[in-house]
Amino acid sequence: MKKRLLATLAGFVVFFLLGWLLYGMVLMDFFNSNQGTATGVMRAETEMVWWALVVGNLLQAYLLVYIFGNWANITTFGGGFKSGLIIGLIIGYGVDLTMYGTTNIMNLTGALVDPLVIGVMMGATGGVIGVVLGKK
Repeated sequence: MKKRLLATLAGFVVFFLLGWLLYGMVLMDFFNSNQGTATGVMRAETEMVWWALVVGNLLQAYLLVYIFGNWANITTFGGGFKSGLIIGLIIGYGVDLTMYGTTNIMNLTGALVDPLVIGVMMGATGGVIGVVLGKK
């Protein structure tokens, strides 16, 4: 139980910081230029609902902890990265293509690139979770 809690917290930190770095800094202009026709969708930083962002990131980390600890017995960085990447790509493309098909939030380019970012984030998060779960 303690190891899974630590793995969830470590995964949360990685996922949260990568989200801030990739979406909030490195790729902000890219995603701003690949929005759909919907307006007023993105919140300004001062209007973000931080508790929801934190809980969402914790749940994403815990999803990997649950899968790795209960079903897959993943206890290494490499195994965690590979599995996190695959899970992130599947979830990312599933959600983004559904959203592209039903909303005007982002254009097709954004919908095809966003899951790659999610995959990298979930891969790195999974790698750290794998290491924590593998500690004796």
